[in-house]
Amino acid sequence: MFPKYDVIVVGAGHAGCEAAAAAANLGSKVLLVTMNMQTIAQMSCNPAMGGIAKGQIVREIDAMGGYSGIVTDKSMIQFRMLNRSKGPAMWSPRAQSDRMLFAATWREMLENTPNVDFYQDMVKKLIIKNNKACGVITGLGHEIQSEAVIITSGTFLNGIIHIGEKKFGGGRVAEKEATGITEQLVSFGFESDRLKTGTPPRVDGRSLDYSKMEEQKGDEIITGFSYLDTPKLDPSKQKSCFITYTNNTVHEILKSGFDRSPMYTGRIEGVGPRYCPSIEDKINRFADRDRHQLFVEPEGWNTVEIYVNGFSTSLPDDVQIKALRTVPGFEKCRVFRPGYAIEYDYFPPTQLTHTLETKLINNLFFAGQINGTTGYEEAACQGLMAGINANQKVKGKETVTLKRNEAYIGVLIDDLINKGTEEPYRMFTSRAEFRTLLRQDNADLRLTELSHNIGLASVKRLYKVNDKNKGVSEVKDFLKNCNITPEEINPYFESIHSAKITEKQKASRIILRPNVDLPSIMQYACGLNSSLLNYENDIIEQAEIQIKYERYIEKELDMANKMKQLEELIIPLHFDYDKITALSSEALQKFKRIQPKTIGQASRISGVNPSDIQILMVFMGR
Repeated sequence: MFPKYDVIVVGAGHAGCEAAAAAANLGSKVLLVTMNMQTIAQMSCNPAMGGIAKGQIVREIDAMGGYSGIVTDKSMIQFRMLNRSKGPAMWSPRAQSDRMLFAATWREMLENTPNVDFYQDMVKKLIIKNNKACGVITGLGHEIQSEAVIITSGTFLNGIIHIGEKKFGGGRVAEKEATGITEQLVSFGFESDRLKTGTPPRVDGRSLDYSKMEEQKGDEIITGFSYLDTPKLDPSKQKSCFITYTNNTVHEILKSGFDRSPMYTGRIEGVGPRYCPSIEDKINRFADRDRHQLFVEPEGWNTVEIYVNGFSTSLPDDVQIKALRTVPGFEKCRVFRPGYAIEYDYFPPTQLTHTLETKLINNLFFAGQINGTTGYEEAACQGLMAGINANQKVKGKETVTLKRNEAYIGVLIDDLINKGTEEPYRMFTSRAEFRTLLRQDNADLRLTELSHNIGLASVKRLYKVNDKNKGVSEVKDFLKNCNITPEEINPYFESIHSAKITEKQKASRIILRPNVDLPSIMQYACGLNSSLLNYENDIIEQAEIQIKYERYIEKELDMANKMKQLEELIIPLHFDYDKITALSSEALQKFKRIQPKTIGQASRISGVNPSDIQILMVFMGR
């Protein structure tokens, strides 16, 4: 019934979709197995992509030739560049998406990708022979052979949904849980555990009073996510989000349900996300606050459904509704669906290599929430890398890993396999020590050539990067040679309360001033403006950033080179750590379990001290 595939992807969420697309576009014959063909790429939680650090990840996925950025650009209903008041290393694109259009666009792109087949069924077991993943067995009993398997199970592995005192099996509301895989993998020696996540109620937007809320409009300029020339949303047609707040009355009503809360009665065993807590967790942990912010987010162009961001809860549904109706603007709200919590199995990611292949079973890859992460973007980038490396493995080609100084994707995977996680892992800019290098504006300059070299990023993408690099160099050279007179620029300096100049200065020097930006200078310096008119905005912005932050970039590059030296110190395969009696007991335990490949990787393992690294280096030197 089924041919033999190169790669089988289990699960069609954000990780599974990127994995299938990447492996197929590299030439693998791929089967994407999902329990429901109607929920491919579904936005299970908030209808949005990007945000702080997450936006950088989506741009990196796009630079590598993944689909998430294109899909987001085609389905967005609002766009905002967050943190514009801060330095460019902190700028983070975020889009509000049309939930149904997002999923439909993803499915359309996958259906138009050669080498991708689909099958609707539950995978209940893996075919494992000679310590290698060789296919899957489905709920209908079909044995489907493959050279590699990627599991992207999301929240479905033994998923349990909680609403107050009610609980029932499910991977998402109205969708059954997946069983069998956890038990089989544990029998092979894998360690598994439980995590928890949650989602807020969905309400009828027609029942809300927006006059009692703060309107949050989109940006006047839409940058988008994809570096390709995807059509951008007309800024004037964006849908607004709104902001409102809880109050003490809301909090007291919520507290009245704590005795029936699965969180506080012990029915939920899994650990929830620290940085996206439920509303009951917020009022308990931050008891001194008399209000919490709620974002009222539309679900799409042609629906009245509203996502109440910030009100994630698993309290009894009657308590949820009563509390919601005391929020300003929600007094007459009608609830489409109550919020709920979901517990699910995950596998601590220290059991993986940098390629996301498991250490215990060859050609078996994990991506997404199965590795303990939370968020569409974190899942999607893991799917991309797992898809790439599954293809490389079955084709006998060199695998691909991204370093911490090359991409947020590299930071995420390195954190997971070295430090593990006991709570849902979310990416933040603070996790990246090289965030001045890893900006959202230069992901294409960092990653597209690398991806093109393995055959994923298209020639069109490479040409665009080369043109951008050429343009940036030309603009930088021009700015370093262009003189601006006091008569031209002093009116601008006066308007921003900056010191005037008394003699000509190079444009590149003027840009270094605080609160000064190149587009503003161009408005006053006519010669500069006319000379740069033929360059795209992203080229001008990139040139300005590179000049303005040159010293900081050089400093981080120097740090990255020093780290590279540690990465080049290879630890021999199957190194016997028991011989090093001076190691701390924690370092010994972690080294034996994680089996780091380099001194650099060993130094980033949680619980390993600098003295342990020095001892290891001395012993290796001997």
